This record gives sequence, structure tokens and C-alpha cells, in this order.
Amino acid sequence: MKNISVGDAVRDILITGETIGKIADAGTLKPTSSDTEVMDCDAMAAVPGFINMHTHAAMTLLRGFGEDITFRPWLSRIWELEACEDAEFVYWGTKLACLEMIKTGTTCFNDHYWFPESAARAASEMGLRAFISYVILDNGNPMIAPRLKDECMALEEISHSWPDTIRLSAAFHSVYTVSQDMILWCSEFARRHSLNLHIHLSETTGEVSDCISAHGYTPVGYLDDLGVLGPEVVAAHTLHLTRRDIEILAERGVSCVHNINSNLKLSSGYKFPYTELSKAGANICIGTDGCASSNNLDILEAMKTSAIVQKAWRGDPSVMTIDELMRMSSASGAKALGINAGVIAEGALADISIVNTDSSFFLSNAPFLANFIYSAHSDCIDSVICNGRFLMKNRVVPGEAEILRGARSQLSKINRKF
Repeated sequence: MKNISVGDAVRDILITGETIGKIADAGTLKPTSSDTEVMDCDAMAAVPGFINMHTHAAMTLLRGFGEDITFRPWLSRIWELEACEDAEFVYWGTKLACLEMIKTGTTCFNDHYWFPESAARAASEMGLRAFISYVILDNGNPMIAPRLKDECMALEEISHSWPDTIRLSAAFHSVYTVSQDMILWCSEFARRHSLNLHIHLSETTGEVSDCISAHGYTPVGYLDDLGVLGPEVVAAHTLHLTRRDIEILAERGVSCVHNINSNLKLSSGYKFPYTELSKAGANICIGTDGCASSNNLDILEAMKTSAIVQKAWRGDPSVMTIDELMRMSSASGAKALGINAGVIAEGALADISIVNTDSSFFLSNAPFLANFIYSAHSDCIDSVICNGRFLMKNRVVPGEAEILRGARSQLSKINRKF
């Protein structure tokens, strides 16, 4: 790429294989071979590809089915719909999610859903980087524990054949849907196989009060007492936290994922303790949650909403700065997942979004990130590169029409429910 804005300067970027090989002053880099592709990026800017740290990708096909109801009835409705799903449903739902994420600048996602082999196949075909979970949810039923364990162990073996861009995570749903024995088994499994452990944590006030009644601890305190919390844990929501909860999450190196649109829409809460977690030293990331609650997978939208809500309820416009938002959406996720991404730097993975700044949103001389986060929309993202390969160029994703047809074909499986 030549003549592309990186930070405050115009640069050339050379991508070699899967990584950024060199960044130099504009006009100084030359093609390394006759078949090197050269892209003129005049009026373009390079940003790290977004990392969606918590989503349920195939829920793109459940979009709009859970409107205007509270959390528990919403969850019951979603589970009823999910009972109709099969592997093909999740495959096409995940392909649709990948299409949406590519078009909004996401290059990596951390998935928490069913039929993980189907999700892995879809993400691989679309070229995105993905962490695919096997999700433990037993609702306290010991009879299904052997099957869950066998399936999880079998998937771990299968995952060794996945491409480098697709990795397995262990996961359990929550403290209120998973027995203590299975929480402990899943945690030990993740550590034994050096996997991330992806969970929901302290999402609602009801979850917190019920956990205190059942175990004498908050959800964070309960998991800490069990020895579950550690740097491999990616905890979605972490919304309703005590001061001690915040200290524990930071001390244990847990990565906390803020899912503002889902939390607002389900009225789970809006006072995400960003400042407190940040001061304690916690790693804070951004996710969209699934489309059944957030309705889209647009990280740029989530960044803006996160900031304006945080500023509003605190009465402090200085919190959650544009630089912090960019880090939360990229480098912090890379840190949580243990990948060399989330930055535009030599040697980093070439996961890059190319932003078209030739529009009214970028006309002012304000800092690029101010215009990008607060003024523009995600359709300013012109092209997306993941693992050194173009997934979208000039807003075109190959196979888009086929993906829409395939996803649409699955809707009959759930439409009969409502």
C-alpha cells in the first residue's frame, strides 16, 4: 500500500506473507517482485482491524426476535429458538456474521455459540481470524456431563487440524447455568490445553443477587474462590461489580469485555465501571454480543456508544478517550487472545482496515480518530485485510449474494416459532 495515512504521517506499508514487513516514508518502498500487488491509498488511512471480543456469531439469524422484553423472558425466547438450530443453520448464520464483520472492519472475533465445527468452517472460508468456543451449559444436570466432556475433548483433537487463523477456546455459559463441577472441569481443561476460557460474568443484578444467595459470594468472588479466574479468562459484561470484584479481576489478569449496546437494549445496566477497572490495571476490551440483543456486529458503533454513555453517566467528558477506545477495540483484544495483532507495526499480523477519508466526515483538521469514531460510520471502511489477504476491496466482499441466499434459506427453521 502506498500513500496511506498511519498515525499523523503518510506512509507506505509492505505486507509480506501474513505480517506487516515494513513501514516507511511514502514513496520509498518498491515492489519486491513483479507480482507484488500495489494499492494506491491516497485519501485513505490504515487502522488495526477491530477485534470483537464477545459475540454469538450465528445469532445474525435471530436478529429482531427478542424485542422489548426483559432479560429472563428474552433468554427463554432465545433458548426456544436455538432448540430449532442445526449445524447448517450455524454455518450460514456465522458466514452472514463474518460478512457483516468484514464490512464493518472487524478482522478477528471471539465466538461463544453452538455447533463450533460449523462456525470454524464458516470463519475459515471467509478468511477471518476467529476463536471458536466449545460452550458448556448443563443447567445443573449431572446426566449430561459425560457427553459434554467427551464432545469438548473430541473437538480439542479436531481443532489441531484447523488453519492457524482459527483457534479453539473453552467456555462455560455462566455461574447460573453451569454446575460447580462443570465449571471446575472446564477451567481445568482450558489450562491443561492452554486455551482461553470465555464466559459471561456479572451481566445482571439478578445474576449477582442469586449468586450471593446460593453461594455467599458475588459471581466474581465465587469463581475466584473456586480458583477459576486467571489471565486465560475472557469475561463478557463484568457490569455489576463491587470494589473487591474489580480488584480481583485486575489481580487475576482477567480480560473484561464491555458490550454496551446489548446491555443498554436488555436494560442490564449502563454504568460499566470502566474507570475503576482501568485504574486497577484490568485489560478492557469491546464486544458486540450477539445480534439477538445488540442487533448488529458494528464495533465502530459500539465504540461511540460506549464513550458517550460513559461520559454521560459520570458527568465527565474526559473519560474513555479516543485513543483508549481504539486500544479497547484492537490491541486489548489481541492481548487477551495472545496474538500479535491490533497494531499497525512492523512484524505484527497484517490485520488492517483501510478507511476512505474522502468524505464530509473527515473534512475538518481534527484528529483522525475523532472523526473516525464520532463522525463517520462503518461504511467509510473501504477495504479489509486479514492475515495478509484482502477480504474486502472497494466495499466488495466476494460471494456476498450467495451468503445472503444461504442465510435466508435457514430462516424457515425458526420462523415457524413466531
